[in-house]
Amino acid sequence: MVSDEDGGPTTPVRVMVVDDHPIWGNAVARDLAEAGYDVTAVVGEGIQAIRVAPAARPDVVVLDLQLPDLSGVEVVRRLIATDPAIRVLMLSASGEQQDVLDALKAGALGYLVKSAKPAELIEAVARTAAGDPVFTVGLAGLVLGEYRRLAAAPNAPVDTPRLTDRETEVLRLVAKGLSYRQIAERLVVSHRTVQNHVQNILGKLQLHNRVELTRYAIEQGLDSPGSST
Repeated sequence: MVSDEDGGPTTPVRVMVVDDHPIWGNAVARDLAEAGYDVTAVVGEGIQAIRVAPAARPDVVVLDLQLPDLSGVEVVRRLIATDPAIRVLMLSASGEQQDVLDALKAGALGYLVKSAKPAELIEAVARTAAGDPVFTVGLAGLVLGEYRRLAAAPNAPVDTPRLTDRETEVLRLVAKGLSYRQIAERLVVSHRTVQNHVQNILGKLQLHNRVELTRYAIEQGLDSPGSST
């Protein structure tokens, strides 16, 4: 069971688990169900996941990278193309840099390796449902390093969309890795207000998720010490 910004109970987060190893997939589903999540589907193939998703209506998809029919990266693309509100957490045996980056570029919000403990997975699903990027320890630095490398490339857009001072402030805190709730506490506003600001920023910048937003902020240098509020 999850709580709203005032601490009251709300409906459980709906989760779909996609893994071609039944024992593993069912174990993940069991751990999540015991933690209060509503596991609406457990499937073993990518095409099946894409077909089942509209009926299962998951808030979060816990997705294996290696599937027998489609790659997890392709499944991410198709799921988000069908429903942009779906948030995908990759759960993979691979911690290779290219696998991580490919998944994020396709639209995954987070990436966890299968060696993670059940408690780490449960927390990761909660953070993914809240819209926060989440990575296995060590992978966050890898992703940040890649974004910094891209930011140094001489192909940044000339025209920068105009954000309000408050939107810029929120964007700066996103770049520093703060969660929505931490940003709300820092700015003394509600969690929902922060979400609204982020949605407005995404619309203005024509971005699709928080991972892309973080990358944009880093490219603009908003994560540097000199940009602190």
